[in-house]
Amino acid sequence: MPLVGTGTLATTAAAEGRGLGAFNVIQLEHVTAIVAAAEEAGCPVVLQISENTVRYHGALRPLASAALSAAEDARVAVSVHLDHAVSPALVEEAVALGVPSVMYDASALPYAENVAATAALAERCRRRGVWVEAELGEIGGKDGAHAPGVRTDPAEAAAFVAATGVDGLAVAVGTSHAMLTRDAAPDFALIRVLRAAVPVPLVLHGSSGVGDAGLMAAVAAGMTKINISTHLNSRFTRAVREDLEAHPRSVDPRRYLGAGRDAVTTETARLLRLLDRPAREPATRS
Repeated sequence: MPLVGTGTLATTAAAEGRGLGAFNVIQLEHVTAIVAAAEEAGCPVVLQISENTVRYHGALRPLASAALSAAEDARVAVSVHLDHAVSPALVEEAVALGVPSVMYDASALPYAENVAATAALAERCRRRGVWVEAELGEIGGKDGAHAPGVRTDPAEAAAFVAATGVDGLAVAVGTSHAMLTRDAAPDFALIRVLRAAVPVPLVLHGSSGVGDAGLMAAVAAGMTKINISTHLNSRFTRAVREDLEAHPRSVDPRRYLGAGRDAVTTETARLLRLLDRPAREPATRS
């Protein structure tokens, strides 16, 4: 089906009280695995390409072109998203390639500079119909370091969205990037306050560190776009290791990478069904 914009998927999910799974892709196996999972689960999905992944490959175009092609050929709604871009030039390149949504991350800048830079970029993207996500207050755990808990101020978040005109906001509510365990404790009360204060879909980064019950509760409290990367990478790596241990003479990457791809498909389909569950079985808000 035709490529669907992340904004359309996020707005619909927010209105219906569902979570929208957004999974980072590092190589083609991730792309095909996540699309296959979305088709199996019958759920929409977002394929995310981070600036770090672009740096790893040395260019955006090859992986972005593959992701866009896979999205257009999928039997369910699939979007493609540029994740955690700190370079405005990379954002411009993604937009030129047809990527329908971007996350511009100027959160490391002082507040006033973050607002100015984000507002300028959001205006350029808006003229081209591109959905823009931004981040207010740096979320912990970049480069694997679990920073002390940071929390987004609801009033500041509302003011930031009004000043920048962004379409989605990543907020700090107790999660952390690159966690290998699923024991983070999101602040659900804060999520509810943020949901009431902020008029655009909220984005949960660092979702790999949140267990199943916590993900469902976060969606019920008001989170919409749920970003997951490290958790799938762990499943991929474990499957590759197990396959190589079972077949020590194997030299065909299609065998062991295929095992990793299958593991990602299975887990992604499970997570997509989980995130979609609040729409069918609403959690009680307290």
